[in-house]
Amino acid sequence: MELMPRFCETDALGHINNTVIPVWFEAARDPVFEIVNPGQDLSKWNMIIAGFTIAFNAPTFYGKAVLVKTHISRIGNSSFEITQSCWQQGRQTAEAKTTMVHYDYQTEKSQPLSDEVKQQLSAYTG
Repeated sequence: MELMPRFCETDALGHINNTVIPVWFEAARDPVFEIVNPGQDLSKWNMIIAGFTIAFNAPTFYGKAVLVKTHISRIGNSSFEITQSCWQQGRQTAEAKTTMVHYDYQTEKSQPLSDEVKQQLSAYTG
Protein backbone atom coordinates (compact mmCIF):
# COMPACT_ATOMS: atom_id res chain seq x y z
CA MET A 1 0.00 0.00 0.00
CA GLU A 2 1.42 3.39 -0.94
CA LEU A 3 0.39 6.47 0.98
CA MET A 4 1.36 10.09 1.40
CA PRO A 5 1.84 11.14 5.03
CA ARG A 6 -0.49 13.90 6.13
CA PHE A 7 0.74 17.06 7.86
CA CYS A 8 -1.39 16.23 10.92
CA GLU A 9 0.59 12.98 11.37
CA THR A 10 3.84 14.80 12.12
CA ASP A 11 5.21 15.52 15.57
CA ALA A 12 7.13 18.47 16.97
CA LEU A 13 10.39 17.06 15.57
CA GLY A 14 9.05 17.13 12.00
CA HIS A 15 8.69 13.42 11.40
CA ILE A 16 5.76 11.04 11.53
CA ASN A 17 4.62 10.37 15.08
CA ASN A 18 5.28 6.82 16.30
CA THR A 19 1.57 6.33 17.07
CA VAL A 20 0.65 6.79 13.39
CA ILE A 21 2.63 3.95 11.83
CA PRO A 22 0.68 1.17 13.64
CA VAL A 23 -2.50 2.71 12.18
CA TRP A 24 -0.97 2.55 8.69
CA PHE A 25 -0.06 -1.10 9.31
CA GLU A 26 -3.64 -1.89 10.32
CA ALA A 27 -4.99 -0.25 7.15
CA ALA A 28 -2.58 -2.31 5.06
CA ARG A 29 -3.90 -5.52 6.65
CA ASP A 30 -7.32 -5.08 4.95
CA PRO A 31 -6.60 -7.60 2.15
CA VAL A 32 -5.70 -10.19 4.81
CA PHE A 33 -8.87 -9.41 6.79
CA GLU A 34 -10.85 -9.92 3.58
CA ILE A 35 -9.47 -13.46 3.25
CA VAL A 36 -10.43 -14.51 6.78
CA ASN A 37 -13.70 -12.55 6.94
CA PRO A 38 -15.01 -11.91 3.39
CA GLY A 39 -16.93 -8.64 3.29
CA GLN A 40 -15.44 -7.74 6.68
CA ASP A 41 -18.86 -7.99 8.31
CA LEU A 42 -18.33 -6.77 11.88
CA SER A 43 -21.29 -8.84 13.12
CA LYS A 44 -19.35 -11.94 11.98
CA TRP A 45 -15.85 -10.74 12.93
CA ASN A 46 -13.62 -13.72 13.59
CA MET A 47 -10.13 -12.44 14.33
CA ILE A 48 -8.32 -11.13 17.36
CA ILE A 49 -4.82 -9.72 17.77
CA ALA A 50 -2.78 -11.88 20.12
CA GLY A 51 0.40 -9.84 19.86
CA PHE A 52 2.04 -6.91 18.12
CA THR A 53 5.67 -5.79 18.08
CA ILE A 54 7.15 -2.85 16.23
CA ALA A 55 10.66 -1.57 15.65
CA PHE A 56 11.36 1.96 14.46
CA ASN A 57 14.51 1.85 12.35
CA ALA A 58 14.63 5.42 11.04
CA PRO A 59 12.41 8.51 11.02
CA THR A 60 9.56 8.66 8.51
CA PHE A 61 9.00 12.15 7.13
CA TYR A 62 6.11 14.26 5.93
CA GLY A 63 5.99 15.12 2.22
CA LYS A 64 7.51 11.90 0.87
CA ALA A 65 5.55 8.81 -0.19
CA VAL A 66 5.62 5.73 2.05
CA LEU A 67 5.29 2.16 0.86
CA VAL A 68 3.83 -0.31 3.38
CA LYS A 69 4.78 -3.90 2.54
CA THR A 70 2.72 -6.71 4.02
CA HIS A 71 3.23 -10.45 3.94
CA ILE A 72 2.29 -13.55 5.91
CA SER A 73 5.33 -14.90 7.73
CA ARG A 74 3.73 -17.88 9.51
CA ILE A 75 0.51 -19.89 9.20
CA GLY A 76 -0.49 -22.15 12.08
CA ASN A 77 -3.57 -24.17 12.93
CA SER A 78 -5.68 -21.28 14.27
CA SER A 79 -3.30 -18.34 14.00
CA PHE A 80 -0.99 -16.60 11.58
CA GLU A 81 1.67 -13.91 11.70
CA ILE A 82 1.73 -10.81 9.53
CA THR A 83 5.07 -9.07 8.95
CA GLN A 84 4.93 -5.49 7.70
CA SER A 85 7.43 -2.78 6.94
CA CYS A 86 7.40 0.92 6.02
CA TRP A 87 9.72 2.15 3.30
CA GLN A 88 10.47 5.73 2.35
CA GLN A 89 12.91 6.64 -0.41
CA GLY A 90 14.32 3.10 -0.42
CA ARG A 91 14.95 3.05 3.33
CA GLN A 92 13.10 0.82 5.80
CA THR A 93 11.78 3.07 8.56
CA ALA A 94 9.72 0.60 10.62
CA GLU A 95 8.89 -3.09 10.85
CA ALA A 96 6.13 -4.90 12.75
CA LYS A 97 4.93 -8.41 13.44
CA THR A 98 1.29 -9.04 14.31
CA THR A 99 -0.09 -12.38 15.47
CA MET A 100 -3.72 -12.86 14.47
CA VAL A 101 -5.93 -15.62 15.87
CA HIS A 102 -9.03 -17.00 14.15
CA TYR A 103 -11.47 -16.49 17.01
CA ASP A 104 -15.06 -17.28 17.92
CA TYR A 105 -16.40 -14.45 20.08
CA GLN A 106 -19.43 -16.54 21.14
CA THR A 107 -17.36 -19.33 22.70
CA GLU A 108 -14.36 -17.06 23.42
CA LYS A 109 -12.03 -19.66 21.92
CA SER A 110 -9.72 -19.92 18.95
CA GLN A 111 -10.97 -21.81 15.91
CA PRO A 112 -8.95 -23.71 13.31
CA LEU A 113 -8.36 -21.91 10.03
CA SER A 114 -9.98 -23.68 7.09
CA ASP A 115 -7.74 -25.22 4.44
CA GLU A 116 -9.17 -22.71 1.95
CA VAL A 117 -8.18 -19.74 4.15
CA LYS A 118 -4.71 -21.22 4.74
CA GLN A 119 -4.27 -21.62 0.99
CA GLN A 120 -5.33 -18.01 0.32
CA LEU A 121 -3.04 -16.72 3.10
CA SER A 122 -0.13 -18.72 1.69
CA ALA A 123 -0.36 -16.62 -1.49
CA TYR A 124 0.89 -13.69 0.66
CA THR A 125 3.91 -15.47 2.14
CA GLY A 126 7.16 -13.73 1.38
